[in-house]
Amino acid sequence: MKILILHGPNLNMLGTREPEIYGSTALADIDHKMTELGEHLGAEIKCLQSNHEGGLIDALQDARTWADGVVFNPGGYTHTSVALRDAISAIAIPVVEVHLSNVYAREEFRHTSLISAVCKGRVTGFGWRSYELGLRGLVDIIKA
Repeated sequence: MKILILHGPNLNMLGTREPEIYGSTALADIDHKMTELGEHLGAEIKCLQSNHEGGLIDALQDARTWADGVVFNPGGYTHTSVALRDAISAIAIPVVEVHLSNVYAREEFRHTSLISAVCKGRVTGFGWRSYELGLRGLVDIIKA
């Protein structure tokens, strides 16, 4: 089983960017934890981050050729990108949307996700553990 962990814009700044909202765990630490958890669950993990919408679309399209699923934190593009929604629809592999913060406890515009409807599930508000919960759920979906 092969899974892509895909991180969107500004997530490269985790650990220093607004730690009161996003926590103090760096992106490299999340990637390491997901790689270790993947090994435990029998999954090979590949982690990628891009600040660019087109780079995320390219990664999703490429994943359809090698991955069994994607854990995706689209960051701010969650609320704005029809193009990412279309890419997820087009790749025909399961995608789980994750967010570090509880988006429903934040600004109103963050309450709407343009991609949730084309994802298998959504995990929000558990800090870095949102990735862990998303990965565990995705593995179960793939195995089913």
